[in-house]
Amino acid sequence: MPYLDIAELCADYGSQRVLNRVSLTAEKGQMLGLIGPSGSGKSSLLRVLIGLLPPASGRVTFAGRAIDQRNPADLRHVRDRFAIVFQQFNLFQNMTVFDNVTIAPIKIKKRPKAEVAAEAEGLLAKVGLADKLKSYPDELSGGQQQRVAIARALALRPEVLLLDEVTASLDPELVSEVLDTIRLLASEGMTILVVSHEMAFIREVSSKVAFLAGGMVVETGDPRQIFDAPREARTRDFVSKILRH
Repeated sequence: MPYLDIAELCADYGSQRVLNRVSLTAEKGQMLGLIGPSGSGKSSLLRVLIGLLPPASGRVTFAGRAIDQRNPADLRHVRDRFAIVFQQFNLFQNMTVFDNVTIAPIKIKKRPKAEVAAEAEGLLAKVGLADKLKSYPDELSGGQQQRVAIARALALRPEVLLLDEVTASLDPELVSEVLDTIRLLASEGMTILVVSHEMAFIREVSSKVAFLAGGMVVETGDPRQIFDAPREARTRDFVSKILRH
């Protein structure tokens, strides 16, 4: 059984159907790249998984357990095991980097302060910010703030990391430092679902790629197949356009 199994998932924003019978699987330690045009349902899928958007129908199974995002107990189960990083950093501006990373494990998960502090220092070192513990967000570049956001998510000890266009709001010269952090996590066997328009990165790091359009999964495959020999006409059209620019 797949580690994460999404089957026939549908979801709506008001009267608009944003996910239409989406079926995908991800194995433990795999990086699943989600690509497609804007409005194709990629971010909506992550929001359903983390419980920010209720599904209309379909099922999600994680580590052998069926998950109903509308059930409070199942939602707590998911949020204990999944963490999401958004395009916007959403850091607390009145808190230091260190406090931003430690507040949730201490306040929400009730973990010992000393243990959380030691782990936070290690995570900030991992993302290349060991010297920024006492800095405030407005003293950091956009790339540094996004790396703090990733460290904050990792401090929750997730089993699955969801990354939603985490480089989209960054200046081009800052993108590489965030991508390097994600490369490191992928190399360490973190299970990651990543929505991104950084196609070269998706091709390089992903174990599997899913192309979405119109709220549906059009095609899935390994990166070489999706980018070099897509089977579906819609995928070929998308890939040909992005590779020309």
